[in-house]
Amino acid sequence: MSSVAYRGTTAFIPDLLSNRITMSFANIVNVLPLAREGKLRALAITSVKRSALAPELPTMAESGFPGFEAVPWFGLLAPANTPKDVLDKLHGETVKALATPDVRKKFDELGLEPVGNTPADFAAVIRKEIPEWARVIKDAGIKLGN
Repeated sequence: MSSVAYRGTTAFIPDLLSNRITMSFANIVNVLPLAREGKLRALAITSVKRSALAPELPTMAESGFPGFEAVPWFGLLAPANTPKDVLDKLHGETVKALATPDVRKKFDELGLEPVGNTPADFAAVIRKEIPEWARVIKDAGIKLGN
């Protein structure tokens, strides 16, 4: 298997549909319509639990890859020296916004699951993933390019 770098889903979909490449990892929202039309074959979800958007798709673990999890996340970050009261206010307002029906609906449409965890919990997620992805990078021999 060879890795081919693309600048987003819209760049690789034509190559996937025309068999110039044989597989790809993609956001389910971007490819599920094509899979449902029979133009692509969805194989598995990379999260630890099945997606509500496609509950028929097994997880990677269910497909024979135990422990596999590769889920993109987005987070709200602030400079390290931001005062705690400012962080608390940002967190509180963010959680409120994530709970509104319009925002929930938009996240559902995008196949995203809003979390709204605490700044400490989010920092723990980042700390947990650093060594995991460092190992992947090392094992794959990935180097910085020019």
